[in-house]
Amino acid sequence: MSAPHSAPTPPALPSVAREVEDFVSAAGWDQAPQLFALVSTADLLAKQPDLAAQLDPSAALTPIAQEPLPTDDLVEALAGIAWPDEVTGCALAQEIVVLPPEAEAELADEEDAERAKQFAAQHPRRREARLVAAVLRDGSAACVLRLRGDQEHPDEIVEHPELAPNLTDALRETLRP
Repeated sequence: MSAPHSAPTPPALPSVAREVEDFVSAAGWDQAPQLFALVSTADLLAKQPDLAAQLDPSAALTPIAQEPLPTDDLVEALAGIAWPDEVTGCALAQEIVVLPPEAEAELADEEDAERAKQFAAQHPRRREARLVAAVLRDGSAACVLRLRGDQEHPDEIVEHPELAPNLTDALRETLRP
């Protein structure tokens, strides 16, 4: 059974989710999903003091980018991940398509995943976005969504721990002993 979605979110988690989003944003759009281990900054500095110049010692958590995910099937890739005890949490950044509510309702009836993906990609009111979901072993979650802007509108940022409940549940499963 997964942790409750209403678990209190430690203040460091939204901060590290934003840090991951900022890091990924620096490389622009059209990127593959990226996975990050979240580790205690104090523990990391205790084990590797030579990193002191590169890390913010006041940060509770440090994200560490992982190797690229081995498959295009994100669910399958996440199902094969197990973190060592030193990893406090994890975060995933991925690009998604956001549809207006009425299109989401229409898409809910689509059983063929490939047709659903094509529908979303061709919808005239779709918005491209980058979603970062981060979770800790205690079950807490934080999500950051950057909606891609255009020449007339800047990017928009939305933060809420329950933006992607299925993804945060899948990430929590990677942290199970």
